[in-house]
Amino acid sequence: MNKRIKRLRKEIVYYLMALPGLTYLFINNYMPLPGLVLAFKNYNAKDGIWRSPWAGFDNFKYLFMTNDAFVITRNTVLYNLVFITLNTVFGISAAILLSRLRAKRVRNIYQIVMLLPHMISSVIISYLVFSFLGVEHGLINSMLTASGKEAISWYTEKQYWPFILVIVNVWKSIGYQAILYLSSIVSIDDSYYEAAVIDGANSWQQITKITLPLLKPTIIMLVLLAVGRIFNSDFGLFYQVPMNSGALFPVTNTIDTYVYRGLIELGTITRSAAAGMYQSIVGFILVLTANLIVRKIDRDNALF
Repeated sequence: MNKRIKRLRKEIVYYLMALPGLTYLFINNYMPLPGLVLAFKNYNAKDGIWRSPWAGFDNFKYLFMTNDAFVITRNTVLYNLVFITLNTVFGISAAILLSRLRAKRVRNIYQIVMLLPHMISSVIISYLVFSFLGVEHGLINSMLTASGKEAISWYTEKQYWPFILVIVNVWKSIGYQAILYLSSIVSIDDSYYEAAVIDGANSWQQITKITLPLLKPTIIMLVLLAVGRIFNSDFGLFYQVPMNSGALFPVTNTIDTYVYRGLIELGTITRSAAAGMYQSIVGFILVLTANLIVRKIDRDNALF
């Protein structure tokens, strides 16, 4: 007992440090769990959650009988697949370039500059995008009209937005991704590179034979975590950046925005709960599947 008390006293600081994060996790992720019952109810405010009549799987049937389920699932998954691929490639590339900077002060300045978009709120990003795409005063349309061409109504033309959203996401994420990979690169022992130089390896060979293989555990871990959130989308990116334009819904509507619009704008609480539950269950299955595949290929690099 005395040993346990001494150990607790020794580690109490770490528990206190973790307390705010655990509290947030409990409030944000665990307290709402009983509300999942709404997905199986015909909710009305008079009877409340628990006294409202049961609806079985009717809310799920409504979701899948319409075209909405296909559109929001397609958009959420395909965008996230592109985001995961590009963010990984650009993040690793940026990290390697930063690691090649010998001046530590210059490297730190670049890291701060690259991280700024990740720290900017989606509202600010949406206005920055609007300053480029606005019909009347947007920079791109001003250049088009100045050259005698017709201005483009960006917020009603859906064919441009898959590219716009991908560019904005990469711009916003590259700094954060680069810092994660850079933290692994700087921990690589310099003796590996020194031995490679002695053997006559050029920079590209050092990257492909040393840096990338040693980055493999970090890459797998970050990709697995991203796959676990493949059914979640950046709400600000898909809702605020396109300015909630109805004409763009076919290419900007994801599960998160669908749930929000159903809850706030349409008041369909039960259908929103069904969509949210569908999102959670499929996301859970995907992360288990991805981890299982990694375990089959390289057991040591699996999350569990």
